[in-house]
Amino acid sequence: MRAKRIHHLGVAVDDLDEAVDSYQRLFGAEVEGRDTLESQGVEAVAVRLGESRVELLASLGEDTPVGRFLAKRGPGMHHVAYAVEDLPGGLADLAGQGVHLIDDVPRRGLFGMQVAFVHPESVHGVLAELVTVG
Repeated sequence: MRAKRIHHLGVAVDDLDEAVDSYQRLFGAEVEGRDTLESQGVEAVAVRLGESRVELLASLGEDTPVGRFLAKRGPGMHHVAYAVEDLPGGLADLAGQGVHLIDDVPRRGLFGMQVAFVHPESVHGVLAELVTVG
């Protein structure tokens, strides 16, 4: 599997509106979109910084992936998302290499993307997200 580029960095935050304000004020970020994914218990705002994108993530509850992350680690870097052309093929390739996948098949992610997560133990402690847009 070959990633085309880093699609975005995911940052878990306690207060989404405050985080958006900080990124706009400090770095001149422009809001690209806001979305809620009830099934994952997350609300997010994608902000653009030139050619780059940061996804600010807020939990909708304590017993959600981002809620548990915040309780354990506090606000900060949550994941790195990589854009791939063939998500199912990429997952099959990684599984064939013995990579610990969180998602064996793509699922709907924020902003209409198809996503799948790779467990941090397979990526040197960093949660990796594979995404296709469209």
